[in-house]
Amino acid sequence: MNVIDAIIKRRSHRLLGNHRIVSDEVLEKALFDAIKHTPSSFNAQSQTAMLLLGNQHHQLWEIVLESLRKIVPETQFPKTSKKIKTFDDAYGTILFFDHLEITKNLEDKFPLYRHNIENWVEQQTGMLQSNIWLVLTELGYGASLQHYTELIEEEVKVAFNVPKAWKLIAQMPFGSLIEEPGTKDFLPMNQRFIVKK
Repeated sequence: MNVIDAIIKRRSHRLLGNHRIVSDEVLEKALFDAIKHTPSSFNAQSQTAMLLLGNQHHQLWEIVLESLRKIVPETQFPKTSKKIKTFDDAYGTILFFDHLEITKNLEDKFPLYRHNIENWVEQQTGMLQSNIWLVLTELGYGASLQHYTELIEEEVKVAFNVPKAWKLIAQMPFGSLIEEPGTKDFLPMNQRFIVKK
């Protein structure tokens, strides 16, 4: 699959299975390369991705479920639990982090750009998420991007031995495809892509 095919095929898949598509070694190598070669401002490389498989993957979604149990009304919790189970049923999850110390050092080192660095961190995090999503798509996995960060960050840091100076950004469950998503509507492309010669 070439990069354009992967971009076209990449979609949000929320119903995922736990069938292994490629060996974990192939998966880890592909993710390793995507992380290593994703650009970052000033080559700071402040992003980290953590791959959770097996019991570690299930532990994450148990943390999410129990965190939601504390705030979701009891009458609505069965629906919430069903949604979280779709992520837990997947093959694995990738956690995305930013190293706050590296980002702070950039602000101190480049005071002229201080007001832009936070935006650049978000952009490079987005590039990493996109690159990893494309890698998963190319390998045959489906994925989605989730944001339970504020509810779970402290417990995740304890459970997975994450340094306090890392900021949890997002969670990406991935797994085998159960169904294809519906059709996607697009705005007229002349509103989104303009060529001037």
